[in-house]
Amino acid sequence: MADSPASTLADLLALEDLDVDLFRGRQADTSRPRVYGGQVAAQAMLAGVRTVDSEYVAHSMHSYFLLPGDTAVPIIYDVERIRDGRSFATRRVVARQHGHPIYYLTASFQRPEEGFEHQDAMPDVPPPEQGLDLVELMRAAGNKETDALAKEWGALDARHLGTSRRGLPEDPAHPARARMWIRINERLSDDPVEHLAAFTYASDMSLLGATLSAHDVNPSRVQMASLDHTIWFHRPFRADEWWLYDQVSPSASSGRGLALARVFSRDGLLVATVAQEGLIRRRH
Repeated sequence: MADSPASTLADLLALEDLDVDLFRGRQADTSRPRVYGGQVAAQAMLAGVRTVDSEYVAHSMHSYFLLPGDTAVPIIYDVERIRDGRSFATRRVVARQHGHPIYYLTASFQRPEEGFEHQDAMPDVPPPEQGLDLVELMRAAGNKETDALAKEWGALDARHLGTSRRGLPEDPAHPARARMWIRINERLSDDPVEHLAAFTYASDMSLLGATLSAHDVNPSRVQMASLDHTIWFHRPFRADEWWLYDQVSPSASSGRGLALARVFSRDGLLVATVAQEGLIRRRH
């Protein structure tokens, strides 16, 4: 019996120990020419987690994509232990292929503690059952990469709710917006690290699309590549239960677009915030 997409994702994110603080990540079976950014981010995040005491939980990661990843060879993750304090621990992870860094990540971990509490309110949106299947929407729009992306995102269930040009209420203060519900489409274990990794994998999905949502342009006519990626993990949540990706792009200029996203659980809890800047260069 063939493995399910979720178990295939779990296998993809399972790292091999090579030496102290040195790991090897496997590659997905894909026809795409470069490694999906969410895969590198998730594997690097897991490499950092593997070197931190289990009492600490990730609260933020900041990273840069340096070179396109080669899907034909494994990725080596080298972890540097920057700090181990009483409340916080910091790790720097470099991902390498062919002897060159392709991705840098700095992650911070905290021993959980009580503190002040507040959060933004979740917007009023339709439930995921009323959203449109993102892959089928891309296929209907004639996206040539649909089949390859459908395989790469096989473990994800994404339901599109609309963009600022189509489907969302007008908001002159925010001309570029996109919203969708996402979840891992099969039940995961109760291990919070598995949910952290799965969410990190999924978080690279659609952000650059949000930066184009204010423009009447076919994405196939745009060269897109993630330049950096940041996540703040506010509260624990399950990646296999629906979460709202409420995305806004405050600026696009000089061939780059910036996207910010609030992540809400279905019951309205703000669980994470994501930021990404990427290349959105017109093809000529």
